[in-house]
Amino acid sequence: MYTKFTSLLLTFLISFSALAQNNSPAKQFWTSLQSHCGKAYEGSLALPEEDADFGGKKLTMHVRTCSDTEIKIPFFVGDDKSRTWVLSYVNDRIALKHDHRHEDGTEDAVNFYGGVSTNPGKAGIQIFSADAHTQAIIPGAATNVWWITIDDTTFTYNLRRLDTERVFKVVMDLTKPIETPEAPWGWIEK
Repeated sequence: MYTKFTSLLLTFLISFSALAQNNSPAKQFWTSLQSHCGKAYEGSLALPEEDADFGGKKLTMHVRTCSDTEIKIPFFVGDDKSRTWVLSYVNDRIALKHDHRHEDGTEDAVNFYGGVSTNPGKAGIQIFSADAHTQAIIPGAATNVWWITIDDTTFTYNLRRLDTERVFKVVMDLTKPIETPEAPWGWIEK
């Protein structure tokens, strides 16, 4: 009798744990982002108000590939197709990495920096603090905090470098899909 009860309790707890993870804020965020797979959007720079690299340029994101564990979002700044946001979903946590490429497809020396969420976050926002790899390759970015928000109308990509004036925010309009752009630099079709 005790063995049967223990077995039933263990089965219930495992089932409940799996159900809770499927309904967690991180999973809700992931599912929301996946619903945009294959679509592209334009947006604008919100902060800083003036920026030589991003200001006045066409900003485009393309939720190009999605799987249960990875979403790749190329982010174009005018004709610069060097950036791809890579999000990974493992054990109810989401990681954000930045893949930077040169026009010939080779990796930039500063590549795959980012961080991992420390908790399930909320369905509309995930926060990523700089990880050890980021600190090693960009010492000044050790205090970087990125966050992504998503709702029915907007996707925002945000950066704040704590204890500095460094702030960055891009707002993408999810209400008006655009024609999907060509592949980013170095993209290998699978």
